[in-house]
Amino acid sequence: MKNKAVILGANYYIGLSVIRCLGRNGVHTVAIEYQTQGTYGFLSRYLKEKHIAPHYKKDTRAFVDFLITYAKTQSYKPVLYPCADPYVEVVDAHLDELREYYLIHQSEQGLFSKLMDKNSLHDIAVAHRVLVPETIRIDDDNLIERVKNEIGYPCIVKPSDSPAFVDVFRYKMFKVTNEAELVAAIKKATFKNLDVFVQRIIPGFDDHMYTYDAYLNQDSKVTHYMTCNKKRQYPINFGASVFTEQVHVPQLHEIGAPFLEAVGFKGFAEIEFKKDEKTGDFYLIEINVRTTNLNVLLEKAGIN
Repeated sequence: MKNKAVILGANYYIGLSVIRCLGRNGVHTVAIEYQTQGTYGFLSRYLKEKHIAPHYKKDTRAFVDFLITYAKTQSYKPVLYPCADPYVEVVDAHLDELREYYLIHQSEQGLFSKLMDKNSLHDIAVAHRVLVPETIRIDDDNLIERVKNEIGYPCIVKPSDSPAFVDVFRYKMFKVTNEAELVAAIKKATFKNLDVFVQRIIPGFDDHMYTYDAYLNQDSKVTHYMTCNKKRQYPINFGASVFTEQVHVPQLHEIGAPFLEAVGFKGFAEIEFKKDEKTGDFYLIEINVRTTNLNVLLEKAGIN
């Protein structure tokens, strides 16, 4: 293949999985990272090139310039694979500029960020009549009373920007069981200048979590998809998948495909759903607009 694959995030197992999935099929893989320490993807037998670039966050302009300079030296446009949310954010912010030098599946600047941001995702889902957990923003009137009467305890205080929240607290969200804990959680987040909201917990254990993994072509049509059922997460209830199996759930395609097509998505996306153990309804929890930690499972099950 003439087009190289440039992978961002080789210090993470998702990036390593992309290196393996592509490299085993003869794709020339290139990893660009900001340090060698802990970047275990650099050690893969399937990696052809590795480069050290400026830090994507500490010196974003220099990082983007590094990517462009590398692409200019190639005979064919490389394909850019951001394998972690912080890299997706940088690519999205500079999408129009980077698309001059790289093949990037998404063409609408800002769409990645809108779907990653939990507040805007909630509004988009509601507009397309997709079920999402009941949500109250912290600047809404009568917050305490509304949480008590409309959502109830326990509930969760959830960030709009998950990567920024996890960087600070090492958790995806705060679970609160009473008013005092709710107030304390909001104060902790706002003290760090993090935007949060309050959301109902959809009843059901980890095995009520499902994923809809899909690829959409440049016409924003789903060409490939797979559904999976999570069995365990870490931390329990609100963590990352540690045990998941592929299982066909037609309802997820019936919900996920029209939604992704309607918003004009292109490329790979994973929608996380939770099935309400009481009603059987599927609620959209979040969207990953990149390859995910289920990447190897998808390959083993037949969709690389």
